[in-house]
Amino acid sequence: MFDQIRRDVKVIFERDPAARSLIEIIFCYPGFHALFFYRLSHWLWRHNFLFPGRFVSHIGRFFTGIEIHPGAKIGGGFFIDHGMGVVIGETTEIGENCTIYQGVTLGGINLKKDKRHPILQDNIIVGAGVKILGPITIGSNSRIGAGSVVVNEVPPNSTVVGVPGRVVYTGDITVDKIVQIDWKYIPDPVAKAIQCMLERIAHLEKEIRGLKE
Repeated sequence: MFDQIRRDVKVIFERDPAARSLIEIIFCYPGFHALFFYRLSHWLWRHNFLFPGRFVSHIGRFFTGIEIHPGAKIGGGFFIDHGMGVVIGETTEIGENCTIYQGVTLGGINLKKDKRHPILQDNIIVGAGVKILGPITIGSNSRIGAGSVVVNEVPPNSTVVGVPGRVVYTGDITVDKIVQIDWKYIPDPVAKAIQCMLERIAHLEKEIRGLKE
């Protein structure tokens, strides 16, 4: 348990430039508190203490504004920045070294009692307000732009933006680049498509003028 807490603190120092001291993290970071409640509730859930597990997770939600179902599976190096409004469903699986921001929902789209929530592989960053819905897999080293709604599989090393989410870039991305992202440089696929159409229209107009002459 203490090894996990030390890793949680280290991750916060690495990924949040606002973190200035250990005592600040322990008392003022809801993402840190949410993981503490999650680990306790998850232990209870795995040992078939279902109601106590749900109750502990509910207490964590009350104090942090972050709802993590005790049945979810979360790997090490997980960081929730700010965190208010985050919802992580029962059958969600999160790999190593993932980061999510406030307002993120990892939710389901059906009422069946089976796998209905997403899988996030390793080294993924999910921007504020993102909704990832259904039993889909987000490949390792991917980035999901703020406000996106993702309902389809995402291959590894991808950048996704939009509603519905579209892959706008695929290529090798290092862990350092995932942790430090300048979101304003993520391309807009709709704007790119419109630009291509305008260029094509200008080319056709030029051809028509030539034919008239």
